[in-house]
Amino acid sequence: MEVIKAVKEMQRWSEAARLRGERIAFVPTMGYLHEGHLSLMREGRRRADRLVVSIFVNPTQFGPREDFNTYPRDFERDCVLMERVPVDVVFAPEPAEMYPQGFQTWVETTELTRGLCGAFRPGHFRGVTTVVAKLFNIVKPHLAFFGEKDYQQLRTVERMVSDLNFDVEIVAMPTVREPDGLAMSSRNAYLSSAERQAALALSRALNAAQRRFREGSFLAEELLAEARQVLAQEPTVRVEYLEVADARTLEPISKLDRPAVIAIAAWVGRTRLIDNVVLADVGAQ
Repeated sequence: MEVIKAVKEMQRWSEAARLRGERIAFVPTMGYLHEGHLSLMREGRRRADRLVVSIFVNPTQFGPREDFNTYPRDFERDCVLMERVPVDVVFAPEPAEMYPQGFQTWVETTELTRGLCGAFRPGHFRGVTTVVAKLFNIVKPHLAFFGEKDYQQLRTVERMVSDLNFDVEIVAMPTVREPDGLAMSSRNAYLSSAERQAALALSRALNAAQRRFREGSFLAEELLAEARQVLAQEPTVRVEYLEVADARTLEPISKLDRPAVIAIAAWVGRTRLIDNVVLADVGAQ
């Protein structure tokens, strides 16, 4: 496994692979890898000739009072996990390599980022789309893999790729969960044992809403009420938002007459967690 830190060197590597007729799969990450990340890598390994993973804690997607400085990092541990996949190249640039002196160009997707996390993290998705656009231009992948756990991010990247005609296929992969249902996240490392138990309220609430939907309830408020009942049993969980939205546009909807997503963001102690469930079956007509 090769580790590359320079943009130009990564571009040269990718250009050479493409000249040889090899397909490149790419998994962008911020490191501190877990099984969710590894599931993306294994699928990339299966579907392409070469697999590139980026490890880059992107400063531009963190707000001034967010956890950029304390975000969990363990590059050596990550490399051990990636070698087992195996990964061909780890692209691990320093911030100054990605954002050199005088950097002033940004990529922004507007409508999809107004609500949900975008309403509470100003500038976050501008940082995400900018760094993903840069990574696509550097790694030059044929396929790029994103998890559905970060649902708004997935839809935003898909929109950017479509709007700007990037020659890359976005592959969405299902959320990977712990055996007890907690969505895997690098930020789970922040949780104490008591907070870890409290955090299960998020997935339980979503599951309760999903059950209500499957029983024939297609009104968003009924599903949300079901989820709120579960969340109320865990007073240490502070809900930031709990919404039902159109699965494509992410606009709030009141009746599930099209594919929808129920999304939640909540604070457990000092840790902000997100989760969602997609209700793909069309309900009331």
